[in-house]
Amino acid sequence: MADHPISVTVAELDRRRAAGEAITILDVREPWELDIARFSDALAIPLATLPARVGEVPTDRPVVVVCHHGMRSYKAMSWLRQNGVANAINLDGGIDAWARLIEPTMGVY
Repeated sequence: MADHPISVTVAELDRRRAAGEAITILDVREPWELDIARFSDALAIPLATLPARVGEVPTDRPVVVVCHHGMRSYKAMSWLRQNGVANAINLDGGIDAWARLIEPTMGVY
């Protein structure tokens, strides 16, 4: 299994997605946050429910974990890696950085 980086920038994620790389976006924010800004293809599992739903997280491709600014997603990425999901990667700056730098029509909060 290839080693996965701890984190990825929004520019790198955008490049990898544009290249067609099979990546799962795991959004650990709350439902009300998803109403404001979201990746349409994200797997949404709020952080508090992640331990009970870890079986839904794929292990056969990179999983980029997203939250608002990157703190909850870093916590989730660390927990996932400690619990056997070695392909988890944190998105630096979260959905806020994505909206501001990559997709400016996306809502911010």
